[in-house]
Amino acid sequence: LPKFLNRRLLLNQLRWEKNLMSAISLFEKSSLYPNFVYSVTVFNYILHRVSVSDDPRLSDFVSRVVDQIRLHKCSCPEDTALAVLKFYARNSMADRAVEIFQKMKEFFGCEPGVRSYNCLINAFLVSNQMDKADLFVRNFRAMGVSPRLETFNVLIKIACKRKDFGKAKELIDSMWAKGLAPGLYSYGTLINGLVKNGDLDEALKVFDEMLDRDLKPDVTCYNILLDGFLKKGDIRSANEVFERLTKDPRAYPSVVTYNVLINGFCKCGMFTEALNCLNRMRKNEQKMDLFTYSSLINGLCESGDFDGAQTVYEDMAVNGISPDAVVNNAMLNGFFKAKRVEKCFELWDSMGREGNRNIASFNVMMRGLFGVGKVGKAIGVWELMKESCFEADSTTYGILIDGLCKNGYFQKSLLVFETAKEKGVSLDPFAYSSIINGLCKEAKLDEAVAVLNGMIQSECKPTAPVYNALINGFVSASKLDDAIAFFRQMEGINCPPTVITFNTLINGLCKAERFSEAHDLVKEMLDKGWKQDTITYSLLIKGLCLSRKVEEALNLWNKVIEGGFKPDLQMHNILIHGLCSDGKIQTALSVYSDMKNRSCAPNLVTYNTIMDGFYKVGDPKSALLIWGRILRYGLQPDVVSYNIMFKGLCSFDKLSGAVLFLHDALSKKVVPTVISWNILVRAVIRPKPLFPISASCSF
Repeated sequence: LPKFLNRRLLLNQLRWEKNLMSAISLFEKSSLYPNFVYSVTVFNYILHRVSVSDDPRLSDFVSRVVDQIRLHKCSCPEDTALAVLKFYARNSMADRAVEIFQKMKEFFGCEPGVRSYNCLINAFLVSNQMDKADLFVRNFRAMGVSPRLETFNVLIKIACKRKDFGKAKELIDSMWAKGLAPGLYSYGTLINGLVKNGDLDEALKVFDEMLDRDLKPDVTCYNILLDGFLKKGDIRSANEVFERLTKDPRAYPSVVTYNVLINGFCKCGMFTEALNCLNRMRKNEQKMDLFTYSSLINGLCESGDFDGAQTVYEDMAVNGISPDAVVNNAMLNGFFKAKRVEKCFELWDSMGREGNRNIASFNVMMRGLFGVGKVGKAIGVWELMKESCFEADSTTYGILIDGLCKNGYFQKSLLVFETAKEKGVSLDPFAYSSIINGLCKEAKLDEAVAVLNGMIQSECKPTAPVYNALINGFVSASKLDDAIAFFRQMEGINCPPTVITFNTLINGLCKAERFSEAHDLVKEMLDKGWKQDTITYSLLIKGLCLSRKVEEALNLWNKVIEGGFKPDLQMHNILIHGLCSDGKIQTALSVYSDMKNRSCAPNLVTYNTIMDGFYKVGDPKSALLIWGRILRYGLQPDVVSYNIMFKGLCSFDKLSGAVLFLHDALSKKVVPTVISWNILVRAVIRPKPLFPISASCSF
């Protein structure tokens, strides 16, 4: 500030200062000048600058300015008071907004007008105090205020926030009836509310009503619909909306439009369409922004095209765009997925030099390092985060606890868990599920239950993965009744089970040969709207086969096939193994033959199982034919394949043949196991029969 200061000079200085905090500093320093008196214009200007801030810490400054206005008994226009109301509304400080509204005459020397009423309603809305908003609106007429267009817009926002879309539509109809023509904002608010609620058909009807009433939608309305359809995965409808936009002479696709499309296509796994959209964007001379790059990099990394993601990342520098922390984090995550750890460290160092790290960056780095087993490096990043004055969030602790658990440092993860609780950190369900899973693996089931109870007491609602970890622990410990009790507890706290929950219990029940209960659970699964997956059926069939109920397993298989379900390779192998173990080799061959019709190619496990089945029924010739088929189809026999041949040939006293296969295995660098040598040594030392045994005899 200059040596001598007047009001006009201060106002100019404030206008020149683009940084808000610096402008506030200038304003406060000006009070040090002897006999300096602020003008209404200066008060009005600085309050309007602050009114758009989302920083609640500025409330003390706003209070000081209001005190000065009152002290100097300035007669301010309603605009000045509105700036204060807007700041409090924006920062969810409805009570302070009410105080300003009630004392507007005393503080600012002006009466509240309809704009102030609207602003106060909005303050209630932002603070989620809907009842107060309703009460305030009902007293409008008693206060002598006539609702205006802006009033109705706020009321529409309130109705949409309450998901009372019928009321919002009534308000729009009422506006037309009163001669207050609703604008794009009115319709846009309703469309946005319907889209967020997933009611896209109704949103489209409201959109079409705009056209019927000769109100032309802008590109924002189109973008809202596009985003809604893409998030729902309705690509056809999204393309139809985009087609309408391209044909609308009054609206033109913006950068946001293309960003919505690219992001939506990427999340739907349609990366070719996303790249086509990018080319169209360039053709229409729309410049890519940080969101465009971030969406593309994330999408390409998800699709496994890490080179493509890196090319897009490098393209930013060519176009003079500096990546922010979000883009860098996306690329960092991609490098970890591609196991390019050196690239991760290069990018990490670059982010550090440019001051481009945020808490999410540290979280991505730690998760990635834990994922590749570099526990020491991950802990180093954790220490660096604390040194850099970043405050760990619940995600950070969840990553630390889970990473340490999965890498075999359970006691350390337990220490981090306890430290977080002592500090009062609100841990998320991810952290709790990791600890419970670790305790269950160490058979500390009582402690795992205590952690769950502590989670509930701390008002952190358990999720399905938390219960799944606990249920799996009890199933593994053969405590099925306890596992079922926790499954029932999920219903009591409104925590819907997942397919994993059902499959875990079904697996345990089948292993315990409690098939009736397993089938009841499958029925319950269907009643709750879940569809059995291949894992569910595989567990049931495997359980039946292990219990020698092969006929029941086959009946279930036939029902599944008749119902149009397409079994996968593992499911085929489980049934074939069960049939071969029960000596039903011909039925197993029939299942094997049907695999081709279902476009399910057999693998080495399939052939090994059938080969072993032929030896078990005393048919070594057919077993050798299967060996030939393995080679003919380009599969490489493994040590299991050779062990089956060793055991089968030796059981028919064909030791010389088994030795030939041993040499074949060694020549192909297949290392025999202890099982291999046991089979061969026993065959050598076994006493020879006095009379030759027929190959067709049953053993």
